[in-house]
Amino acid sequence: MTLLFAGLWGAAAGSGLLLGALAGYFLRLPQRLIAGALAFGAGVLISALAFELLDEAFQRAGVLHVAAGFMAGAVFFTLANRLLSAVGARQRGRDTRRAAAAEESQGAALAVGALMDGIPESIVIGLGMLEGGTVSIVTVIAVFLSNLPEGLSGASSMRSAGHSAGRIFAIWGGLVCVTGIAAIAGYGLFSHLSPIWLAIASAVGAGAILAMLVDTMIPEAFAEDHDYAGVITAFGFVLSFVLSKSFG
Repeated sequence: MTLLFAGLWGAAAGSGLLLGALAGYFLRLPQRLIAGALAFGAGVLISALAFELLDEAFQRAGVLHVAAGFMAGAVFFTLANRLLSAVGARQRGRDTRRAAAAEESQGAALAVGALMDGIPESIVIGLGMLEGGTVSIVTVIAVFLSNLPEGLSGASSMRSAGHSAGRIFAIWGGLVCVTGIAAIAGYGLFSHLSPIWLAIASAVGAGAILAMLVDTMIPEAFAEDHDYAGVITAFGFVLSFVLSKSFG
Protein backbone atom coordinates (compact mmCIF):
# COMPACT_ATOMS: atom_id res chain seq x y z
CA MET A 1 0.00 0.00 0.00
CA THR A 2 2.83 2.39 0.84
CA LEU A 3 4.30 1.70 -2.60
CA LEU A 4 1.04 2.88 -4.17
CA PHE A 5 1.00 6.01 -2.03
CA ALA A 6 4.55 6.78 -3.14
CA GLY A 7 3.41 6.68 -6.75
CA LEU A 8 0.39 8.85 -6.02
CA TRP A 9 2.48 11.47 -4.24
CA GLY A 10 5.01 11.46 -7.06
CA ALA A 11 2.24 11.94 -9.62
CA ALA A 12 0.69 14.69 -7.47
CA ALA A 13 3.97 16.59 -7.48
CA GLY A 14 4.39 15.95 -11.21
CA SER A 15 0.84 17.08 -11.97
CA GLY A 16 2.18 20.63 -11.93
CA LEU A 17 3.62 19.83 -15.38
CA LEU A 18 0.19 19.05 -16.82
CA LEU A 19 -1.59 21.92 -15.07
CA GLY A 20 1.10 24.29 -16.27
CA ALA A 21 0.78 22.88 -19.78
CA LEU A 22 -2.97 23.52 -19.73
CA ALA A 23 -2.37 27.13 -18.71
CA GLY A 24 0.41 27.55 -21.25
CA TYR A 25 -1.73 26.25 -24.09
CA PHE A 26 -4.99 28.07 -23.39
CA LEU A 27 -3.67 31.31 -21.87
CA ARG A 28 -1.47 33.94 -23.48
CA LEU A 29 0.80 34.81 -20.58
CA PRO A 30 3.66 37.33 -20.84
CA GLN A 31 7.18 35.95 -20.68
CA ARG A 32 7.96 38.09 -17.64
CA LEU A 33 5.20 36.37 -15.68
CA ILE A 34 6.54 32.96 -16.69
CA ALA A 35 10.04 34.05 -15.66
CA GLY A 36 8.73 35.16 -12.28
CA ALA A 37 7.11 31.77 -11.79
CA LEU A 38 10.40 30.09 -12.66
CA ALA A 39 12.27 32.21 -10.11
CA PHE A 40 9.69 31.46 -7.41
CA GLY A 41 9.84 27.71 -8.10
CA ALA A 42 13.63 27.76 -7.99
CA GLY A 43 13.61 29.45 -4.59
CA VAL A 44 11.12 26.93 -3.21
CA LEU A 45 13.22 23.98 -4.38
CA ILE A 46 16.52 25.39 -3.08
CA SER A 47 15.00 25.78 0.37
CA ALA A 48 13.52 22.28 0.28
CA LEU A 49 16.91 20.86 -0.66
CA ALA A 50 18.68 22.64 2.18
CA PHE A 51 16.18 22.18 5.01
CA GLU A 52 14.46 18.92 4.04
CA LEU A 53 16.64 16.65 1.94
CA LEU A 54 20.23 17.40 2.88
CA ASP A 55 19.61 18.04 6.57
CA GLU A 56 17.78 14.73 7.01
CA ALA A 57 20.42 12.90 4.99
CA PHE A 58 23.14 14.42 7.19
CA GLN A 59 21.40 13.17 10.32
CA ARG A 60 21.49 9.61 8.96
CA ALA A 61 24.88 9.42 7.25
CA GLY A 62 27.13 12.32 8.21
CA VAL A 63 28.73 15.04 6.17
CA LEU A 64 31.20 13.06 4.04
CA HIS A 65 28.66 10.58 2.65
CA VAL A 66 26.14 13.31 1.96
CA ALA A 67 28.68 15.59 0.30
CA ALA A 68 29.93 12.77 -1.93
CA GLY A 69 26.40 11.77 -2.95
CA PHE A 70 25.40 15.37 -3.59
CA MET A 71 28.35 16.00 -5.89
CA ALA A 72 27.77 12.70 -7.70
CA GLY A 73 24.19 13.75 -8.45
CA ALA A 74 25.28 17.15 -9.70
CA VAL A 75 27.96 15.65 -11.95
CA PHE A 76 25.56 13.03 -13.32
CA PHE A 77 22.93 15.62 -14.23
CA THR A 78 25.50 17.94 -15.80
CA LEU A 79 26.98 15.18 -17.97
CA ALA A 80 23.53 13.99 -19.03
CA ASN A 81 22.49 17.55 -19.84
CA ARG A 82 25.60 18.09 -21.95
CA LEU A 83 24.78 14.93 -23.87
CA LEU A 84 21.28 16.23 -24.53
CA SER A 85 22.72 19.58 -25.53
CA ALA A 86 24.65 17.85 -28.28
CA VAL A 87 21.38 16.69 -29.86
CA GLY A 88 19.57 19.98 -29.37
CA ALA A 89 17.61 19.23 -26.22
CA ARG A 90 19.10 21.87 -23.99
CA GLN A 91 16.68 24.60 -25.00
CA ARG A 92 13.53 23.91 -23.01
CA GLY A 93 11.37 26.11 -25.22
CA ARG A 94 10.67 29.08 -22.99
CA ASP A 95 11.56 31.44 -25.80
CA THR A 96 8.95 31.14 -28.55
CA ARG A 97 11.39 32.38 -31.18
CA ARG A 98 13.63 29.40 -30.48
CA ALA A 99 10.63 27.11 -30.64
CA ALA A 100 9.71 28.44 -34.06
CA ALA A 101 13.22 27.69 -35.29
CA ALA A 102 12.96 24.03 -34.26
CA GLU A 103 9.35 23.10 -34.93
CA GLU A 104 9.88 19.42 -35.66
CA SER A 105 12.26 18.56 -32.83
CA GLN A 106 11.06 20.88 -30.06
CA GLY A 107 8.41 18.53 -28.64
CA ALA A 108 10.87 15.71 -28.09
CA ALA A 109 13.48 18.09 -26.65
CA LEU A 110 10.99 19.52 -24.18
CA ALA A 111 9.84 16.07 -23.10
CA VAL A 112 13.39 14.85 -22.51
CA GLY A 113 14.29 18.01 -20.60
CA ALA A 114 11.29 17.78 -18.29
CA LEU A 115 11.97 14.08 -17.83
CA MET A 116 15.50 14.83 -16.65
CA ASP A 117 14.13 17.31 -14.15
CA GLY A 118 11.26 15.16 -12.91
CA ILE A 119 12.91 11.80 -12.32
CA PRO A 120 15.35 12.80 -9.55
CA GLU A 121 12.67 14.92 -7.89
CA SER A 122 10.21 12.03 -7.83
CA ILE A 123 12.80 9.51 -6.68
CA VAL A 124 13.53 11.81 -3.75
CA ILE A 125 9.81 11.82 -2.86
CA GLY A 126 9.78 8.02 -2.87
CA LEU A 127 12.94 7.88 -0.77
CA GLY A 128 11.38 10.21 1.77
CA MET A 129 8.58 7.74 2.42
CA LEU A 130 11.03 5.11 3.59
CA GLU A 131 11.20 6.93 6.91
CA GLY A 132 7.98 5.89 8.62
CA GLY A 133 5.94 5.59 5.43
CA THR A 134 5.05 9.28 5.32
CA VAL A 135 5.83 11.81 2.64
CA SER A 136 7.47 15.21 3.06
CA ILE A 137 4.63 17.57 2.21
CA VAL A 138 7.09 20.44 1.84
CA THR A 139 9.07 18.53 -0.79
CA VAL A 140 5.91 17.63 -2.72
CA ILE A 141 4.74 21.25 -2.68
CA ALA A 142 8.19 22.47 -3.76
CA VAL A 143 8.33 20.05 -6.70
CA PHE A 144 4.74 20.85 -7.70
CA LEU A 145 5.38 24.59 -7.69
CA SER A 146 8.58 24.22 -9.68
CA ASN A 147 6.82 22.03 -12.26
CA LEU A 148 4.08 24.56 -12.96
CA PRO A 149 6.23 27.12 -14.80
CA GLU A 150 8.11 24.40 -16.68
CA GLY A 151 4.90 22.91 -18.06
CA LEU A 152 3.48 26.37 -18.70
CA SER A 153 6.40 27.65 -20.71
CA GLY A 154 6.95 24.36 -22.48
CA ALA A 155 3.36 24.02 -23.71
CA SER A 156 3.28 27.67 -24.75
CA SER A 157 6.35 27.20 -26.92
CA MET A 158 5.09 23.92 -28.36
CA ARG A 159 1.84 25.62 -29.31
CA SER A 160 3.80 28.37 -31.06
CA ALA A 161 5.81 25.70 -32.86
CA GLY A 162 2.59 24.29 -34.32
CA HIS A 163 2.09 21.14 -32.26
CA SER A 164 -1.50 19.95 -31.80
CA ALA A 165 -3.29 20.05 -28.44
CA GLY A 166 -3.52 16.27 -28.41
CA ARG A 167 0.21 15.87 -28.87
CA ILE A 168 1.06 18.50 -26.27
CA PHE A 169 -1.19 17.08 -23.56
CA ALA A 170 -0.18 13.50 -24.34
CA ILE A 171 3.47 14.45 -23.78
CA TRP A 172 2.94 16.33 -20.53
CA GLY A 173 0.36 13.88 -19.22
CA GLY A 174 2.78 11.06 -19.95
CA LEU A 175 5.44 12.85 -17.95
CA VAL A 176 3.11 12.96 -14.94
CA CYS A 177 2.80 9.17 -15.18
CA VAL A 178 6.58 8.87 -15.34
CA THR A 179 6.98 10.94 -12.17
CA GLY A 180 4.64 8.56 -10.36
CA ILE A 181 6.63 5.56 -11.58
CA ALA A 182 9.89 7.23 -10.54
CA ALA A 183 8.55 7.80 -7.03
CA ILE A 184 7.56 4.12 -6.83
CA ALA A 185 11.07 3.22 -7.98
CA GLY A 186 12.59 5.49 -5.36
CA TYR A 187 10.63 3.69 -2.67
CA GLY A 188 10.75 0.13 -4.02
CA LEU A 189 14.35 -0.09 -5.21
CA PHE A 190 15.86 1.39 -2.06
CA SER A 191 13.52 -0.04 0.58
CA HIS A 192 16.04 -2.68 1.73
CA LEU A 193 19.07 -0.43 1.93
CA SER A 194 20.70 0.73 5.14
CA PRO A 195 20.06 4.29 6.41
CA ILE A 196 23.47 5.40 5.17
CA TRP A 197 22.75 4.33 1.60
CA LEU A 198 19.30 5.89 1.75
CA ALA A 199 20.90 9.15 2.81
CA ILE A 200 23.42 8.93 -0.03
CA ALA A 201 20.62 8.25 -2.53
CA SER A 202 18.70 11.29 -1.26
CA ALA A 203 21.84 13.41 -1.55
CA VAL A 204 22.40 12.23 -5.14
CA GLY A 205 18.85 13.31 -6.03
CA ALA A 206 19.35 16.64 -4.29
CA GLY A 207 22.57 17.30 -6.19
CA ALA A 208 20.89 16.53 -9.51
CA ILE A 209 18.00 18.88 -8.69
CA LEU A 210 20.30 21.77 -7.72
CA ALA A 211 22.35 21.31 -10.90
CA MET A 212 19.11 21.40 -12.90
CA LEU A 213 18.02 24.62 -11.18
CA VAL A 214 21.29 26.43 -11.84
CA ASP A 215 21.59 25.14 -15.40
CA THR A 216 18.01 25.76 -16.56
CA MET A 217 15.42 27.47 -14.37
CA ILE A 218 17.48 30.23 -12.76
CA PRO A 219 19.26 31.47 -15.93
CA GLU A 220 15.97 31.61 -17.82
CA ALA A 221 14.23 33.41 -14.97
CA PHE A 222 16.94 36.08 -14.83
CA ALA A 223 17.11 36.39 -18.61
CA GLU A 224 13.45 37.39 -18.83
CA ASP A 225 12.84 39.11 -15.48
CA HIS A 226 16.24 40.18 -14.18
CA ASP A 227 14.91 43.22 -12.28
CA TYR A 228 12.84 41.21 -9.80
CA ALA A 229 13.98 37.61 -10.20
CA GLY A 230 16.21 37.81 -7.13
CA VAL A 231 13.51 38.96 -4.73
CA ILE A 232 10.98 36.51 -6.21
CA THR A 233 13.47 33.67 -5.71
CA ALA A 234 14.03 34.83 -2.14
CA PHE A 235 10.26 34.85 -1.52
CA GLY A 236 9.97 31.28 -2.75
CA PHE A 237 12.89 30.28 -0.55
CA VAL A 238 11.50 31.82 2.63
CA LEU A 239 8.00 30.46 1.98
CA SER A 240 9.40 26.95 1.69
CA PHE A 241 11.48 27.53 4.82
CA VAL A 242 8.41 28.58 6.79
CA LEU A 243 6.48 25.54 5.55
CA SER A 244 9.39 23.28 6.47
CA LYS A 245 9.55 24.59 10.03
CA SER A 246 5.78 24.62 10.44
CA PHE A 247 4.89 21.24 8.96
CA GLY A 248 8.18 19.40 8.53
